[in-house]
Amino acid sequence: MSRRSIRIGIDVGGTHTKAVAIDNNTNQIVGKGIVMTTHFHESGVAKGVVEAFEKCLMENDIKPDEVIFIAHSTTQATNALLEGDVAKVGVIGIGKGFLESMMAKKQTHIENIDLGTGKYIEISNEFMRSKDMTQEAIKDKIESLIKDGARVIVASKAFGVDDLTEEKEVAKEAESQGKPCTLASDITKLYGLTTRTRTAALNASILPKMLETATSTESSVRSTGVTVPLMIMRGDGGVMEIEEMKKRPILTMLSGPAASVIGALMYLRASNGIYFEVGGTSTNIGVIKNGRPSVDYSIIGGHRTYVNSLDVRVLGVAGGSMVRASKGKIVDVGPRSAHIANMGYAAFTPPELFDGAKLYYMQPRSNDPKDYVAIRLNNGESVTITNTCAANVLGILKEGDYAQGNYESSLKAMKLLAEEVNMTVEEAARAILTKACEKIQPVIEELIAKYKLERDQVVLVGAGGGAGTLLTFTAQSMGFKYQIPEHADVISSIGVALAMVREMVERTIPNPTARDIAELKKEAKELAMSSGAVEDTIEVYLEIDEQAQKVTAIAMGSTEVKTTDLMKNCKEDEAVEIGAQSVGVEKSSVTMQAVTSGFFIMTIINHDDQALRVIDKKGFIKVQRKNGNIMKTTVKSAPEALKGIWDQTSSFAGEVRINPDVYVVAGSKMLDYSGVPELVQVAGLIEAELSDRDPDEECILVVAKNDL
Repeated sequence: MSRRSIRIGIDVGGTHTKAVAIDNNTNQIVGKGIVMTTHFHESGVAKGVVEAFEKCLMENDIKPDEVIFIAHSTTQATNALLEGDVAKVGVIGIGKGFLESMMAKKQTHIENIDLGTGKYIEISNEFMRSKDMTQEAIKDKIESLIKDGARVIVASKAFGVDDLTEEKEVAKEAESQGKPCTLASDITKLYGLTTRTRTAALNASILPKMLETATSTESSVRSTGVTVPLMIMRGDGGVMEIEEMKKRPILTMLSGPAASVIGALMYLRASNGIYFEVGGTSTNIGVIKNGRPSVDYSIIGGHRTYVNSLDVRVLGVAGGSMVRASKGKIVDVGPRSAHIANMGYAAFTPPELFDGAKLYYMQPRSNDPKDYVAIRLNNGESVTITNTCAANVLGILKEGDYAQGNYESSLKAMKLLAEEVNMTVEEAARAILTKACEKIQPVIEELIAKYKLERDQVVLVGAGGGAGTLLTFTAQSMGFKYQIPEHADVISSIGVALAMVREMVERTIPNPTARDIAELKKEAKELAMSSGAVEDTIEVYLEIDEQAQKVTAIAMGSTEVKTTDLMKNCKEDEAVEIGAQSVGVEKSSVTMQAVTSGFFIMTIINHDDQALRVIDKKGFIKVQRKNGNIMKTTVKSAPEALKGIWDQTSSFAGEVRINPDVYVVAGSKMLDYSGVPELVQVAGLIEAELSDRDPDEECILVVAKNDL
C-alpha cells in the first residue's frame, strides 16, 4: 500500500478541541480526534491541541511520517487580552532631529491600554534620539524599563517603516538581556506612529505567554515524530509558521471564525455571500466577496489597531440560546445559552422525561432577567428550550444535521411554552426563531451595504453545529439562497487543515506608480514564501485606498507544490450550469466567451444587464460581476486594448467618474486588479507582470462596471 499524505487541522473551540485528518490526494476525512478544551490546564488550551492531535493519530492509525501539514487555530491571544493575562510593556520611542523627535516623543508615549474588560496593559515609556543611540545608552534605557517592571520591550521609530536600523539595535540589546522585543515597524508598514506603537504594545504584552505555549506545543508535536513545520491559523484566514507566530502572536486573534469560513469556502463554490459560524452561545457573521473573506482592522478596548482580522460581527444568539417569556408572550431569545445555565437542550432529552414536567422561570446569572424559561423534568433535573428545539419542532433541519434532535421531546417542551403564551406549538416555535432572526437581519443588511454586495447574488453560507437552526430560517425569511457544507460541525478544523499562507504588506504611498505597486506585490510574495508558501502557488491581490493614500498587497499560497485537489476538474457544460445558477437564469442565457487552461470566461444575459463570470477549472467562481465587457487580445497588445474599453466600462454620476475593475486571464493565471483605480496604473502592471510570457500569447481582459 502506498504511503498516504495527510493534512491535519486542529480547531480550539469554547467547549471542544477538534482535530481532523484529511487525505491530501482524495480530500476525504480519514480521522478525527475530539477532546474537551483545556482552559484550566497549566499549559492552557495548548494541552488540548496536543491531546486532540495524538488521539487523531492513534485512533486512526496515522503514521507520523504520513503527516505533510499540521496547523491549529488558537484562542490564546484573544483570551489573553480579554482576561488581562498580559505582561507589562516597556516602550522605547525613537526620533531623528529636533522637530521630529518632539513629535515622535509625544506619539510613542503610550498610556496604559484599557482592554475594555476592566483590565489594562501597563506601559512604561522611554525615548531616544537616533544620534544618542550608543549601545551603552540603549542598554541603560532597557535596564530602566526592566527595573520598572517591564517584561517585554517595544521599539518604535518615527518613519521606522522606511529604515528599521535603530529598532533592530534595540531588539538586539533587549534579547541579550533576556527580554523579547517587538519592532513596531515589523508589525505593520503603515505610517501612523501612535497606532503603530499601540499595536506593537498589544503584540508585546502577550509575547511571553504565547512564546511559552508555542514552544511547549511545538516540542510536544515533535515528540510524536512529526517533522513538518507547525503552522498557526491567523485571524485573517491564512496560516503562518510557528516561528513567525512567535514574533507576531497578535495576528492569531479571531483565528477560530477565520478557520470556519476558510473551511466553508473550500467545500462550497461561494463567491459573494454572508457566512455564519453558529455555535451554542454566539454566532459570528462576516462577508465573502470575490471568493475571499473580508478583513478589517481590529478594535481592542475601543482602540483602533493595525491588526488585520476577519471583519466579524459577534451576536449573542445561537443554537443554544434560551427563550425569555413574560406576560403571555415571548419576549426575547438569548443572550444566555443552555451551556451558560448548565442545562441540557429539550431537543436532546428522552421524551419520557417530559411526562408530568413543569415549565418555570429562572435567572441563569445573578444580574440576568428572571424570565428565562426552563422545564423541570419528572426526574427532578432541568432542561431549557432553545432555538435548536424550535427548529426541530418546525422540521427545518435536514436529515443528519448536527442539530437534529428528538422531535417528540421538542414537541412536548414547546407545548408547555405554547400553553404559557397562549399560542399553538408551531406559532411558539416560529416566534422563537423570528426573535433570533430579528437580531441577525440588520447585521446582514449592514454588511451588504458596507461591502456593496449585489443583493441578487448573495448566498448565506453556514458553518458550526447550529448552522441549520438559524441559517435556514433566516435565509427563508429574507429570500436568500443558502448553503451548509458537509461536516459543518468540524468545518473549522477542516478550514485549518486546508488553509493557505496569507501575508499582507500595507504602505502609505501617495499617487503610487505601477513600479511602486509591482514592488509591493513582490515584497508580499517574498513574505509569503518566508512564511512557508511555495512560490509557484502564490497569488497576489491589490487594494488601493486613494483617500487614505494606502496600498495593500495580499499574497496567498499553498505550503506545498501539489495543492489539494478538492474535486475533479469541471467540464464546460458544468461551468455553464454553475454560471447560470449564480444568476438564476437558464443555461441558454450563457455565452462562453473564452476557455483557457485554467478558466472559463462567460457572459450571462440577465434582464438588461450582461453579467460576467470567470470560473476556474475546479468550478469556483473567481469573478462574479453584474455588468461589463470581455475582450480577447494578446499579451503585447493588452495595455493598449485596455485603453480602448476603459471609457466604455466607466460609469458617470454627474461629474463624478467611477472607473471599472480589471481582471486579466492568461492561461492558468488570473491577475486581479480590482483594487487599482487608475488606467495608467493597471496598464503599467499588466505590462510588468506579463513581461515573462510570449508577446503573442492570447489573454483575456475582463472589465467590470462599478456603480455608485
